[in-house]
Amino acid sequence: MPADIIVRGVVGEHIVQGEDQTGVTDRIVAFLRGIGLPVTEGSLPDDCFLPGVRIHHGTLVFDRQRLQWPGDLLHEAGHIAVTPAASRAALSDALATQDEPAHGGEAEATAWAYAACVKIGLDAAVLFHPGGYHGHAEALIATFSMGVYPGSAGLARCGMTVVGPPADEDAGGRYPDMLHWLRS
Repeated sequence: MPADIIVRGVVGEHIVQGEDQTGVTDRIVAFLRGIGLPVTEGSLPDDCFLPGVRIHHGTLVFDRQRLQWPGDLLHEAGHIAVTPAASRAALSDALATQDEPAHGGEAEATAWAYAACVKIGLDAAVLFHPGGYHGHAEALIATFSMGVYPGSAGLARCGMTVVGPPADEDAGGRYPDMLHWLRS
């Protein structure tokens, strides 16, 4: 998608009104670097699983010229973030071929990416874009917007957030707010 096209979501144009793909990408990258997730910009080949995005030894690498959907950065970052710290450096490209840690799978990466999207102030349609999620983007937008958060329980089991009804002593971090952005 050319940088001069305005990013708009499936459910409306209020997500990043007037902000182009470059602006959205820059906001996402700044957030990821701000939480300590390693992000590098560089040239990538055409054969990436997601256009313009790759994980290389626990680092998120993106190619601004090939990146089609800025929300893909959040989802791939979610895979890195929910992986135990001791295993992150082993993450590279073909995540499906690597051993998946407990509570560190696709559902948790998606829930993490949604929480990041909320924190950054982007509409869910940036993450759940028409080019991804096997045609289920609109259903995922509806699911998360109704307060149904697949994968959030796994994040809670890892101590990254809190789920369930608020308790009197609730100190925050209730999903989609996070206590910790990176799994220890």
